[in-house]
Amino acid sequence: MSWTAYIRPITVLLIALLIATALYSYQQYLVAGVIAVFFLILTIYQIFSIRSVSLYADEEGVWVYSGILPWSKGTSGVKWRDVDEAVFFTGFWSWLLRSYTIRVGHRFTKDSEIVLPHIAHGKDAVQRINELHRTAIANGNNL
Repeated sequence: MSWTAYIRPITVLLIALLIATALYSYQQYLVAGVIAVFFLILTIYQIFSIRSVSLYADEEGVWVYSGILPWSKGTSGVKWRDVDEAVFFTGFWSWLLRSYTIRVGHRFTKDSEIVLPHIAHGKDAVQRINELHRTAIANGNNL
């Protein structure tokens, strides 16, 4: 994941801390403390969740592993036989920040495709996935 994935949680934390500081100055100590602690814990959870995302490919297909809590950990993906294509979305900000949204399409349904925002080196990842897909098709793997 790119550094741009961390902008939103950090911004929300800073705004919450500003609100907590304002409440603290109006002697609302308990409310200010609850807000500060809640948003600090939420931000830590979001940062660990972002860091847990892993995109990888193997002989079976393209997969995304994510999750930090035992009930939220898991892998989802698309098998090579079902991959439509991998693409990345460009724009001024994605070009400038080198942080792309990538999509690995499923041939039959949009429900099973992989869409990941804020991917560092997303252009390279898409090129590599498409290259591996061509190789898998040429070798007849899982088709």
